Amino acid sequence: MRIVDIRETAVPLKSNLANSTFDFSEMTTSVVAVITDVKREGKPVVGFAFNSTGRYACGAQMRARFIPRILNTPPEKLLDDTGENFDPAKFLAVMMQREKSGGHSERSVAIGTIEVAVWDAVAKIAGKPLHAVLAERYNGGKIAEKVYCYVGGGWYRPGETLKDVQDEMRRHQDAGYVTLKMKVGGLPLAQDLKRVEAVLEVVGDPWHLAVDANSKFDREEAFAYAKALAPYRLRWFEEPCDPLDLALLGEIADIYEGPLATGENLFSTQDVENLVRFARLRRDRDLIQVDPPQAYGIVQYSRTIAMLEKRGWTRDRLFPHGGNQMSLHIAGGFGLAGAESYPGVFGPFAGFADDAKVENGYLKLPDRPGIGFEAQNELYKIMRELAA
Repeated sequence: MRIVDIRETAVPLKSNLANSTFDFSEMTTSVVAVITDVKREGKPVVGFAFNSTGRYACGAQMRARFIPRILNTPPEKLLDDTGENFDPAKFLAVMMQREKSGGHSERSVAIGTIEVAVWDAVAKIAGKPLHAVLAERYNGGKIAEKVYCYVGGGWYRPGETLKDVQDEMRRHQDAGYVTLKMKVGGLPLAQDLKRVEAVLEVVGDPWHLAVDANSKFDREEAFAYAKALAPYRLRWFEEPCDPLDLALLGEIADIYEGPLATGENLFSTQDVENLVRFARLRRDRDLIQVDPPQAYGIVQYSRTIAMLEKRGWTRDRLFPHGGNQMSLHIAGGFGLAGAESYPGVFGPFAGFADDAKVENGYLKLPDRPGIGFEAQNELYKIMRELAA
């Protein structure tokens, strides 16, 4: 049993969306195929993944360091104790050889993407959906049937009106979503508040509306938004400041009673530990949103969860960032609060299986082996061509 090849390619998102800090017109993502010599139904098992969205393709690091390290490792050193499957933890250890401490984002996305593709292969070899494999290993065998999903929307589009934002949110509700998230910080505060109020007319219950500033604000702006948003009692206020300005985040937590959310731009267990040590987040309300494929992958994410649990955090405070099949399986497998969804905004990289259906905010977990990209026709076409 061995890895025959690992291939990657960069694919543009081709999106005209914008949040408060940047647009996605140049955004790319890396797609990875881990090709094995194991056969199922007469075909080689191939594990697939991509590096989520919001970080650019990272093929240079993969080609120069991480793929060669794996392919140059004796095959038996990458197997689990049974010898009948691969061990993702060993892949992670091999890729981390000769890597200097710190500077995580330079490598964590590339490593995490390859590692998640290995997990796809592992689950396919086992003949199980990835969420079931993760539940057996990391959640006491508690295999979930469904996952709560909130939908990310409320983007800034050229020429958009308040009615356009409302219509977008109504479409999400018609699709079965209950909790909605919208962007803030891309317009002056007074105009942003009008957008929030317009969406609240659609949502009704403010507990089903979250806002995301995408790390836009300095201290003065963050305080102004925190004070203006507080009366709405929203579900959460996401990334109000730079993700590494833990002191400022702590100040915001001191004045903003409602839930805060952050973590998608943290890429290591140590980053997250610093967050919960120094940012004065509240374990009874705030949310942590690490993106596992961008943060060294699933094995390291399990270590991050273990660290958080030692510090008194519970899994119902964790919402993995991503809005894709990978984050869906991770949320279900680890028994987390839920997953996010970005339908129709990142081309083939957004959303779930083509036959997936959200009902009252919940999405049934798939029973296909692995992650199930094969049920996303547009995305799987890219992956299939890469592996061919």
